[in-house]
Amino acid sequence: MARNDSRYPPEPGQTTTRAPFDERDEDLSADHDSQLDELHPDDFDAEAEAEPQFLRATKRIPVRKSSVTKKTAFRLRIVLIVATTVAVFGGISFSLIHYGTSSWRFRIESSDNIETSGLTNVTRAQVLEVLGADIGRNVFRISLEDRKKQLEEIPWVKSATVMRLLPDKLRVNITERTPFAFVRIGSKVNLIDASGVVMDMPRGQSKYSFPVITGTTDSDPLSTRAARMKIYATLVKELDSGGGNYSKDLSEVELSDPEDVKVTLEDPGGALVVHLGSSNYLDRYKIYIRHIQEWRQQFNKLESVDLRFNGQIIVNADGRTTGDAAPTSASVQTIAPTPTKAVGKRKHR
Repeated sequence: MARNDSRYPPEPGQTTTRAPFDERDEDLSADHDSQLDELHPDDFDAEAEAEPQFLRATKRIPVRKSSVTKKTAFRLRIVLIVATTVAVFGGISFSLIHYGTSSWRFRIESSDNIETSGLTNVTRAQVLEVLGADIGRNVFRISLEDRKKQLEEIPWVKSATVMRLLPDKLRVNITERTPFAFVRIGSKVNLIDASGVVMDMPRGQSKYSFPVITGTTDSDPLSTRAARMKIYATLVKELDSGGGNYSKDLSEVELSDPEDVKVTLEDPGGALVVHLGSSNYLDRYKIYIRHIQEWRQQFNKLESVDLRFNGQIIVNADGRTTGDAAPTSASVQTIAPTPTKAVGKRKHR
């Protein structure tokens, strides 16, 4: 069996262009050796390392996850920022407060540092009586609300405003009460406003023309006086309605009995007490105007007229006496054609 091996020479009659095995191998070996000789050892190692023949799988290292979520971490950052901001502003505020309450620059040196406005019947001395103790004190250590309340305890003061004027002043603005009538308490006559507050007579040149309220005592609480002044306000409003302006004729108004308002009127014939009841003041007053001359002619001494009863008039109902004169008896007159309940004579007082 013929061997098909290039290393053996060809049989006779066969040709080949291939070099014999030994010769070709020797050439290849020589070329390979020459290439190896030309390579530097360092080049050989770098090339071998650059192209590893085997890639090993990298071992995975387990990563421990945090228990704080991103949302929680964001909230914590916000809280930290807010807390830092508050701490900074708190420190600044504390420093400013300490400086303001301790520095000499904010001290009230004298009464000239206290400004006042709105004073007419209230004197500056009354204001300084309240604020005088604050002279020499730090302006920030003064309670403005307390000073406001103390100033409003002055009878003439309706409201007060106290302000700081930095660095070292106070400003006081006073709104005074408006007198509404005179009031007689005991033997002393003062002024009274619409809410029942009694005020001393001013020392200035102010002149007032009011009726005198009677029937009030020192023991009456403010609520009682306020209720009586509401009755008086209603009386004045009705008498002046329609342009009559009859309230100017009133000399005294007794308000001790809310069911019987008694007014004292002065005319050429003398003083006269008129009972107007608790309502319809203007209508009853007009009865007085229409019949006063008639009563003056009919009665030698006219002292009082009671107009509280519809259709009837009781003249000299109070039964007043003058000196040693005997009490004047009451006289009942009918002033309306409609029948009314009979009214007898009243007992003398």
